[in-house]
Amino acid sequence: MKLVTFSKDKTISCGILTDRGIIDIPGAWQWGKPPRSIKEILNRSESCLAKLAEMSQSTQILTPKDEVKLLAPIPRPPKVLALAGNYSEHIAEAGLTLGLSDSPRHTTVPRPFLMPATVVIGPDDEIPWPAYSNKIDYEIELAVIISKKAKCIKPDEALDYVGGYTICNDISARSLTFAKGRAERPWDEFYDWLNGKWADGFLPMGPYLLTPDEIADPQNLEMSLNINGQVRQKANTSQMIYPVADIVSFLSYLMTLEPGDIIATGTPAGVAIASGKFLQPGDCIECSIQRLGTLTNTLGPKPKKFYQPLA
Repeated sequence: MKLVTFSKDKTISCGILTDRGIIDIPGAWQWGKPPRSIKEILNRSESCLAKLAEMSQSTQILTPKDEVKLLAPIPRPPKVLALAGNYSEHIAEAGLTLGLSDSPRHTTVPRPFLMPATVVIGPDDEIPWPAYSNKIDYEIELAVIISKKAKCIKPDEALDYVGGYTICNDISARSLTFAKGRAERPWDEFYDWLNGKWADGFLPMGPYLLTPDEIADPQNLEMSLNINGQVRQKANTSQMIYPVADIVSFLSYLMTLEPGDIIATGTPAGVAIASGKFLQPGDCIECSIQRLGTLTNTLGPKPKKFYQPLA
């Protein structure tokens, strides 16, 4: 099933996206108190999904897609996690090593980082240009959505804790205006990179959550990113250094994963930091992943004044 979060007439609801339109889940629910968000659906587990599957086959009242605005499937996730350097060619193009070896999966571990929930925006939303960077980059990524509490789970059971998949675009600020005139310190390069991931609206997500029963293998999905119609990234999720199961397992040992948590699994080669072709105001960015549709966003205008605390 394709589950969506949408707004209509200033009301936010959740639904099932079909070829005929959108089934409003709270409106069509017939089994007592309805779930009112995808996060609540995940919390209710498989019994809720079974009812939704029945609903998708029987409900005749649908809302045309063009009458609603799609939002991110989980507009405010409990946690947003992402992986740095999970595709070998991307590591190479960026001039980084990140512990890469001939067999990185067996000799190193994933490098996750956290982002605030305020990075998440939805399909067709404008990406705000932050007031602290002149260079904005893009990164298509497969996003994993956790369905139930996970703590210290093994890789061979990790996919049982996945509630669905969607597309995300890990927008990155590659320059920081507040670095100008700053005294050099150890770790500044790392923190500058991390700060470049935190801006509002820097993780567009959507257009829907696809339940895992419709993904035969998350490690065999074609993916591509276009800027104004020009292909910049093209790859397959089989190229990941650490597959989804390993990522979910590893993270579950670092922290408790909860329903609605989002994990961005890394980006392939083709980003602007390697080519120098950074995003420009008004650029249209289209991210497509096999079976997950296309996520489209535009970059907003540059700020008239940039943040320079040491000026």
